[in-house]
Amino acid sequence: MSLAVAGDGRGTVSVCLATYHRNDQLALLLADLAAQTRPPDEVVVVDNDAAGSAEATINRCRAVMPFPIQYEVQPVQNISRTRNRTVALARGDWLAIIDDDERAPPHWLAELLATTQAADADGVLGPVHCIVPAEAPAWIRRGDFYATRHHPTGQTFPLDRISKGNALLRASRVKALEGPYDESLGLSGGEDGDLYCRFVNAGGKLVWCEEALLSEPVEPSRLKARWLLLRALRGGQDYARHWRSGHYQPVQMLDVPVFVLRAFAQWLLALLLGVLLLPLGLHRAMPWLVKAAANIGKLSAFWGARYGEYAAPPAPLKGGKA
Repeated sequence: MSLAVAGDGRGTVSVCLATYHRNDQLALLLADLAAQTRPPDEVVVVDNDAAGSAEATINRCRAVMPFPIQYEVQPVQNISRTRNRTVALARGDWLAIIDDDERAPPHWLAELLATTQAADADGVLGPVHCIVPAEAPAWIRRGDFYATRHHPTGQTFPLDRISKGNALLRASRVKALEGPYDESLGLSGGEDGDLYCRFVNAGGKLVWCEEALLSEPVEPSRLKARWLLLRALRGGQDYARHWRSGHYQPVQMLDVPVFVLRAFAQWLLALLLGVLLLPLGLHRAMPWLVKAAANIGKLSAFWGARYGEYAAPPAPLKGGKA
């Protein structure tokens, strides 16, 4: 069964939502989608909670939403497998990707669609502004630990600077990719960056839309030094995996030792600066300690370590295929 063709002539849009234990945020996001100046043609929600805890929220929202909502439970703990179900269920010409804890202003979807047309693109990414709560620790509020990426609208950008959680992609190109999300990354994360890189390397044109700004409140559990360091470590592992896979550029034999030596030198320098700056305040030291953690992540990926950020309980570093 296919969707009716949208009146704007740009094709139909399915919003793809993977959710897990965020029912209040999910309800707010669905209300945001209902208020879009160009509403989606359908919303696909796949719940990664085996108990189906989001079902009651979906049933309440269905009665008042101007679009159909598909809902399914994917019981195996794996964010990639859950995202893959949203893609498999989606019937639209375009797939809008948004996280269940993000908020969308009324012009969000219209801006993404307009940019695909203006740039003749197969996909668009947009920024996500992280909102730090007023009750966050002082050192968090003084530092810039949740920075938003920015690029000019309509332009391409380096693949190693891809943002996550705000995208509109041509469905046919996504569904032609293996997976399309890599299920081996389902507990560690990084599956979205991997998909976007393969999307571009398979010939898809991916551009930026600065006006399609989403917001995301920073959860209390993320207002801690430990979370920042572990997220940076995982980011470094993601970067090294993408680099080794040739997502960013072809890798020659001599590139590997250069990469490792550079990461080691950057780790050592960042760690030294972080320790030296600690007496001046955590807000000054932490940016360097985060850089050190990211470079440890790069190095650890070469011996097969992978931090399972989305495992429950959080998994430590463990050996495995990088």
